[in-house]
Amino acid sequence: MTIPFELGLAIDGFTPAADIAAQARAAEAGGVDTLWIATHLFLRDPVALGATALAATKTLKVALMAVSPYAMHPVHAAMGAATLDELFPGRVVLCLGVGAPGDQDAAGIERPRPLATLREAIAVCRALFSGNTIDHQGDVFNVTQRRLVNAPCDIPIVLAASGPKMLELAGSDADGVIISGATSAPFVESCLARVTAAADGRKIKNSGIVYTGIDGDGKAGADSLRRTLGFILRGGHHAENVRMGGASLDQEALRDAYAAENWDDVDRFVTDDVVTRHAACGDAAHVRARLAEYNAAGLDHVIVSGITDPAEIAAVLSAVTADN
Repeated sequence: MTIPFELGLAIDGFTPAADIAAQARAAEAGGVDTLWIATHLFLRDPVALGATALAATKTLKVALMAVSPYAMHPVHAAMGAATLDELFPGRVVLCLGVGAPGDQDAAGIERPRPLATLREAIAVCRALFSGNTIDHQGDVFNVTQRRLVNAPCDIPIVLAASGPKMLELAGSDADGVIISGATSAPFVESCLARVTAAADGRKIKNSGIVYTGIDGDGKAGADSLRRTLGFILRGGHHAENVRMGGASLDQEALRDAYAAENWDDVDRFVTDDVVTRHAACGDAAHVRARLAEYNAAGLDHVIVSGITDPAEIAAVLSAVTADN
């Protein structure tokens, strides 16, 4: 089956590094265009994983997602992406983002002025990728009279965004945007409207993560994603996402249940209806229909997530791309 959108797969870095080659091969064989490798502090290094995934495949692209300029200077981020591109030309994407607050708090990393920081990080990386001597004297970063030795290189810069101003920055300054998982299709559509308006005619590639689980009756898949979705949706900044999705969810009670590690309550609060509206979970036909909804909401590139075992990756991708 030819699907009307590019297909991606997100890997979070929780699984052993030795698994990445098999995961990448399963993704490529299943029709995935880009493997998105998460950058989480205290987990596995995305550049090392990306190099292994690229070496194990022939055409698969790798996106480093989402590198925070608070934790990694944009010069270093550009170096990592450019080195991968030197080894595997045309198969690398650099995704920037603020980063996970909890991880950064644990590392003692402060996050002042996120909008200005990300704007300048995009500018620094883009200038370095051009191959020219850079002269960036900003309010956050100062990088002058140096150039990347392995540039020019054609590496798209994607911004991970959710808030209104960051979405507008993606539209005005980046080559693409990625919307995080657990977002409802109506919320994705509203986010992308901001990106498009700020792009002012520029072509922006719209990507988004959709947690995906396939089974015969929908129940087991829902159970496998319930706590992941709850972990994300407990955040107060997801209130509008929850409202637009239409499910009933007591976010305050969910936060309390997570804080107390009361998993029975977490599972009870994240109902089947919440899973249905914030993921693609059920039998193969339902999952295909849900992914099509996210495509209709404006995603050019739909990134399935929540699956890490190579055999499961192969099975889910086969079901997603099946004729019926």
